[in-house]
Amino acid sequence: MGKKRHLHPEGGQIDETSEQAPDHCGTGKVRLFVEADLGVGLGVIPSPDQCHYLLNVMRLKEGDSIRLFNGRDGEWVGQLAEVRKKTCLVALQDQSRAQGSLPDIWLLFAPVKRARLDFMVQKAVEMGASRIMPVMTQRTNVGRLKEERLRANAIEAAEQCGLLSVPDITPPTHLSRVLDQWGEIAPGRHILFCDEAAPEGELLETLSRLRERGKQQPFAVLIGPEGGFSPHERTQLLSREDTVALSLGARIMRADTAAVAALAIVQLHLGDWSA
Repeated sequence: MGKKRHLHPEGGQIDETSEQAPDHCGTGKVRLFVEADLGVGLGVIPSPDQCHYLLNVMRLKEGDSIRLFNGRDGEWVGQLAEVRKKTCLVALQDQSRAQGSLPDIWLLFAPVKRARLDFMVQKAVEMGASRIMPVMTQRTNVGRLKEERLRANAIEAAEQCGLLSVPDITPPTHLSRVLDQWGEIAPGRHILFCDEAAPEGELLETLSRLRERGKQQPFAVLIGPEGGFSPHERTQLLSREDTVALSLGARIMRADTAAVAALAIVQLHLGDWSA
């Protein structure tokens, strides 16, 4: 993954509209996510933390190139200009990639402990999740989540792996409330419920049936907590017409591993790996 980045709050086949990086992670190119508009002739002032990273960690000098993206205007190449002790300006020159779109796949998950949570968010971004939704379940053992840290991890993953967008990250919400409001939150979106009790041999058959409905069908992958969903939660999920139970096989996986495996399976059969 290249050099280790300091977290900050702002912190296939490729064509110009692709969301994927033209190279694999760790290309050595300095990329930053910014909120500012990007365009020809514009100047962008990175945040103080970003300036510190550029000037003191990466040791960039005036005239060095940097790539910026904001999730709206594609990726732009600029040069460091007006470098001062704690601030700098990036003068934009050319658009290197046009803005594409992420696959319409959401990840809902019961939060896990800190290090594994960081891993899960980073890998979900790399796997193409367009929205990340922490859900609190009856067996969730994690207390308060730091949303700023989740977003910082998502930004870091997008920067390092050449993505052009950072997925939305929603505040933690109880699963029962999410399900009650699902029709308003995600009209027409099906929930792929990773269920340890689902028949193991039906995964490919289930995904094939879903694929026949059309690749534009939006999905959300739901990963449960350590110890699984409670009987009440399973009953609530399985009673829904918009929920499909999936088995990830006979192996018992940790929640963070299951999230990566499930997103990979969905991308392969229903997402941008299926082309």
